[in-house]
Amino acid sequence: MACFLFFILLVLDQLSKCFIRMYMIPGESIPIVSGIFHITYVLNPGAAFGMLAHQRWFFILAGLFLIGVFFRFYPYWKRQCVWFRYGCISLLSGAVGNLADRVQNGLVVDFMDFRIWPVFNLADMAIVFGVASMIYAILFRMKEGEN
Repeated sequence: MACFLFFILLVLDQLSKCFIRMYMIPGESIPIVSGIFHITYVLNPGAAFGMLAHQRWFFILAGLFLIGVFFRFYPYWKRQCVWFRYGCISLLSGAVGNLADRVQNGLVVDFMDFRIWPVFNLADMAIVFGVASMIYAILFRMKEGEN
């Protein structure tokens, strides 16, 4: 089930970005709910909020490091509660999705625009939900000796 979740999240992320690249030009914005939600094609050279812009190799190395950490500790994590385990899978999927963009062209395709928040993508959502799930597990679900 964990592999299925990983691949579903990754495929949805990559397909949505491919669709945006094929049918829109950077900077183009299509209102879905005018003034509330738009599909806006942005090429992000940095991390969240554009931090560390144009640090491609830093983000590629950080992504590869995260993948290494995941596989190193996966035997331990897969014995944890489902909130933690699937949080790790979601985080990894998002990281790999954005890593793929950085390797391909040095920029991450962002397109979900709620007008009150910086534009983001499905991989970013997977990362945020993954971290939130892991925090929830650590705070409320994980007890010593509990699976």
